[in-house]
Amino acid sequence: MLLCSRGSVSERDWLDGLRAALPGHVVAIWRPGLAADFDVALVWDPPQRLFDEQHALKMIFNLGAGVEKLLALRLPAGIPVLRLEDAGMALQMAEYACHAVIGFFREFGVYRCQQARALWRPHAARDRGDFPVGIMGLGALGARVAAAVRQFGFPMTGWSRSRHVLEGVRTYAGPGELDEFLAATRVLVVLLPLTAATRGILDGERLRHLRGGGCLVNLARGGLVVEDDLRDALDTGQLGAAVLDVVATEPLPADHWMWRHPGVTLTPHISAQTLCADAVVQVVHAVEALERGAPLPGQIDRLRGY
Repeated sequence: MLLCSRGSVSERDWLDGLRAALPGHVVAIWRPGLAADFDVALVWDPPQRLFDEQHALKMIFNLGAGVEKLLALRLPAGIPVLRLEDAGMALQMAEYACHAVIGFFREFGVYRCQQARALWRPHAARDRGDFPVGIMGLGALGARVAAAVRQFGFPMTGWSRSRHVLEGVRTYAGPGELDEFLAATRVLVVLLPLTAATRGILDGERLRHLRGGGCLVNLARGGLVVEDDLRDALDTGQLGAAVLDVVATEPLPADHWMWRHPGVTLTPHISAQTLCADAVVQVVHAVEALERGAPLPGQIDRLRGY
């Protein structure tokens, strides 16, 4: 197996975990010019050269949930591409989403601003019924987030490209029901994959369908949102706030308007960080399935992009 990871988990940590979990396998860190002797590539943000040189691969495993950067490369045809499924990320995203939703609903940002001015001023309690929360993307992560947020009594809606059924969530599906979903939502939590079909899906027209004065919480990919339209929605009051863990260009340039906008809360793509031990377990299951000729867990559809 060949390892190439340029993410938050060091290659040494990956190497130690994989070698301990797969003692009968050779695991090597990729470097240019290695002989094409490897059948599995374990990657995060790899260079094109790896795939140009390694012609014996039988499986590519993406060490994260997002695969859009990997699929932008010229990958060998006919080889299955897998990605992490959950691996501790769903719980982290649920924590983040609950914090963002409750923080907006309880106006904690307003109180932080008041603290800076030494202003002691309570605000009237708000009715949860006026703050329906919509989950955009109902895969494994979206379903876990929806279940967590629902415990706090908010009306819940959800949208995905295909039909899903979730307890306590009014669900919508497909392009024809997207605007109806947005119109039923005041706090929008975005968990969609970034594909050709979803890039820029949240533009000015779509944001105007949301109930006024709401909040956008983006935990997925920055490219889903047209950022200039987001600024307009914030400036006009169509959105009261945006909580963004992802942006179109990462790291965000120092002169970008988001750093200084009073309606924006930013975090540096940390809503769901890869947990090495949990991820190694999934890699082991995938390698064992490949060796048995069994169905591969977490295999993506290259045409759909997820």
